[in-house]
Amino acid sequence: MPAVLSALLVMAAGCHRESGAGPDERHTANADRGELSLLLGAGELGADWHEGGAPRTGLPPWPWEQDSCPDYRSSDYPAKSHRRSAVERYYRLSDGSSPAHHVVETYEPGWAERNVDDVRRVLVRCASYSVLGSQVSFDVVDPHYLKGAGMLIRGRIAHADVPSTVTYFVMLKRGETVSTVRLPDPGSQAVVDSIAARAVARLG
Repeated sequence: MPAVLSALLVMAAGCHRESGAGPDERHTANADRGELSLLLGAGELGADWHEGGAPRTGLPPWPWEQDSCPDYRSSDYPAKSHRRSAVERYYRLSDGSSPAHHVVETYEPGWAERNVDDVRRVLVRCASYSVLGSQVSFDVVDPHYLKGAGMLIRGRIAHADVPSTVTYFVMLKRGETVSTVRLPDPGSQAVVDSIAARAVARLG
């Protein structure tokens, strides 16, 4: 099972992996410099954030893989097989706490909207499930976030003996481009909103 413990620590969309594509995902050309420019800079997350290495190109895993969810079947979500390219970047805090992540995906014509539908299905099927003694859950905070530009989702991992881990997911769509930011709870939705607005500005 890929990186389940890491997922429990950083709320990395179920069993998120940092590299490689699944067997059902189409390998396409690497992104160009224009697509790299769609990624947030570390300073846009806040003064304490630093880039966790160079941006990755190619096809990273779909941001909504939920391998540890009993009701998740990867083959039920076809849109990810129609990505043309993707770029991603990780961000680290100086104190070593949970990282942030930003991935921007470009889809074949018509498939970005189908990707949004796939994400909605994941959020219904995997709204709450148990893994390694903890309870993972997702709820849609705003289905028409930023005047319809995307969705704001809150992920939570409830542990038995420590405070819950909360992560926000901002998913934005512009044409055939989908931008997904994963951000550990900054303690204020105003901060999340500000970062989301910068991600929208990056999309143009």
